[in-house]
Amino acid sequence: MSRRGRVERTTKETSVLVEIDLDGTGRTDISTGVGFWDHMLDQLGRHGLFDLTVKTEGDLHIDSHHTIEDTALALGAAFRQALGDKVGIYRFGNCTVPLDESLAQVTVDLSGRPYLVHTEPENMAPMIGSYDTTMTRHILESFVAQAQIALHVHVPYGRNAHHIVECQFKALARALRYASERDPRAEGILPSTKGAL
Repeated sequence: MSRRGRVERTTKETSVLVEIDLDGTGRTDISTGVGFWDHMLDQLGRHGLFDLTVKTEGDLHIDSHHTIEDTALALGAAFRQALGDKVGIYRFGNCTVPLDESLAQVTVDLSGRPYLVHTEPENMAPMIGSYDTTMTRHILESFVAQAQIALHVHVPYGRNAHHIVECQFKALARALRYASERDPRAEGILPSTKGAL
């Protein structure tokens, strides 16, 4: 059974296409016009082993906010679509990833209930290229709202803004991969005592 999602989102501010295959090999085709955001989406696909296509055209003459936000919303919706009925998946996943001096700890529950807990070091550099570092939390909020998952992201320490953000996306990719993979012992079983996710 195919586990693919495809979402197109068009507003006066952006035009977004996201396609994801949860059972892919990590192939990515990313273009948003925001270099560092493209880099993070590439991390998500490659480390999650998701085949991921993202094509966004946004009002970058204003700033990158709408482009990043709308891409994250579409990504969350496509991920939820690809999960399907969630029968036979592990549901929970976690991963801890170091990147030089920085460390990210990510835990996810594909619960059907959106909730985000996010902590990272304060006083980071405000920009990485054209990427506003305050957007990381907003990306996760937007993704969680549409994917309908519970997500806890904790960066207990780090100095370099690039490393702090990148290790979060690498750990997120792995945690999502582990949670969405099929459990060979749970074929045909929905991982919930409520009978719904």
